[in-house]
Amino acid sequence: VQLQASGGGLVQPGGSLTLSCAASGHIQNNYRMAWFRQAPGKEREFVAAIRWSGGGTYYSDSSKGRFTISKNTAENTVALRMISLKPEDTAVYYCAAKGGLIYSAQYNYRNYDYWGQGTLVTVSS
Repeated sequence: VQLQASGGGLVQPGGSLTLSCAASGHIQNNYRMAWFRQAPGKEREFVAAIRWSGGGTYYSDSSKGRFTISKNTAENTVALRMISLKPEDTAVYYCAAKGGLIYSAQYNYRNYDYWGQGTLVTVSS
């Protein structure tokens, strides 16, 4: 599985942005697709995840209510819609994939096998 993230850029506080992750290869039904982010000097942190089959979604406390993760199984893409962006959302955003993850393991970046190259989101006036 190969992942390609895109859609990052510079946005003002309060603005919105949509990231996209295109997957090539076979995404099995038991896959979990996720977005993580990493700010300079900080550890990579969980943002949101979605089950490839069934569509259950999961969010971090910081993304809940402002970010929405969605999927398009026909096009093999996962999107992250971000609104009400804050300067503290500035980071490189990565999409990730892993098959057979249990619920509790999805929040740890070390449990994912496949990663996109990252796309930079900068929230600044």
